[in-house]
Amino acid sequence: MDTQRSSSVLKEGFLVKRGHLVLNWKARWFVLLPDKLMYYKYEGGKKDSSKRGTIPLANCVITCPYLEHENRPLVLRLKTNTSEDFFLEACSREERDDWAACISAAVERLRAGNGSPSSEVPPQPQRKGSSSLKLHNVNLSEVVDSMYDVHSGIKLTSHVEQGSSFSNCFSGSAVVDWLVFMNLAVSRVEAVTLASAVLEEGYIRPVGVRSVEALRCVGLGEQFLDDSTALYSFSENFKKRGSVKAETSLSAVELSGKVQKRGFLLKQGHKRKNWKVRLFVLRSEPGYLHYYDPSKNDLTPVGGFSLRGCLVSALDDNGVPSGVKGNVQGNLFRIITQSDTDYYIQAPTRQEKAEWIEAIRQLT
Repeated sequence: MDTQRSSSVLKEGFLVKRGHLVLNWKARWFVLLPDKLMYYKYEGGKKDSSKRGTIPLANCVITCPYLEHENRPLVLRLKTNTSEDFFLEACSREERDDWAACISAAVERLRAGNGSPSSEVPPQPQRKGSSSLKLHNVNLSEVVDSMYDVHSGIKLTSHVEQGSSFSNCFSGSAVVDWLVFMNLAVSRVEAVTLASAVLEEGYIRPVGVRSVEALRCVGLGEQFLDDSTALYSFSENFKKRGSVKAETSLSAVELSGKVQKRGFLLKQGHKRKNWKVRLFVLRSEPGYLHYYDPSKNDLTPVGGFSLRGCLVSALDDNGVPSGVKGNVQGNLFRIITQSDTDYYIQAPTRQEKAEWIEAIRQLT
């Protein structure tokens, strides 16, 4: 995956793209250039030399976050000047927002270079009036009613934090994403201010350690956390709405740890020895590494293992181990579990390989 990069490459990495004809989701390798976004398919652990598609950026409109896809809160939408929609999913909120910022900057540079007035490009929907939120002009009860709407409101989910299960709740970052997506706030900072006011009025309440601790902080803007690990729920005086059953699977304890790292990596299968892009999530207390199939809407990991007693090592690029099949492009490392199961994994870059190895070693 490490090739000699052109100086014109602004950003590259894995994203999950929704198909146009068959509406399935597939991981693709994306390369952002000054005037276009190209994407490639991976076969056998190697990037296909011919690109799968190109998204022109001239007069492109970015919507981030885009929350219309069930169980996929990390999607952004690109609408080209021919009104063609592209839906792309990142591995984390930070990565999604970084992609959106880089693409937006490229679009703005194209617009400035062409001397096109901004009015020629359909603007992102925004709230009328000043960009700063004036809470005295906001009807909080109407905001909460919209949040609580069973069809278009915030999705209720189940979470596990430090061994405790919480059902019918939502994360702070999910609230912020929703407020921005619904045009109730023009920025994440404004959304945090609005969510803090909703919290202050008692419409929602903190659940779990992170959000309860934040409530003790001084200052309206500091009480609500734009954080995927800070949990909140509607107050008890709300009628129950589409309640979610608490997770009771045996993986509840495994998934209760704090997320330390997320990212797309290539993993070799144990039976067919083929390479597939997987979303890896590293957790601590307890230390587990889980991986998910990004093409599926299922939120359950397809595999994972405890990091206790694991050995992790980088594999030399000079020669491929006998247990590795396919076209390996480098940045390869191996994890040997306590039960002597080998996992062969490829990272997109040397730096990411080193970061993953170091993060995993700290939890073994």
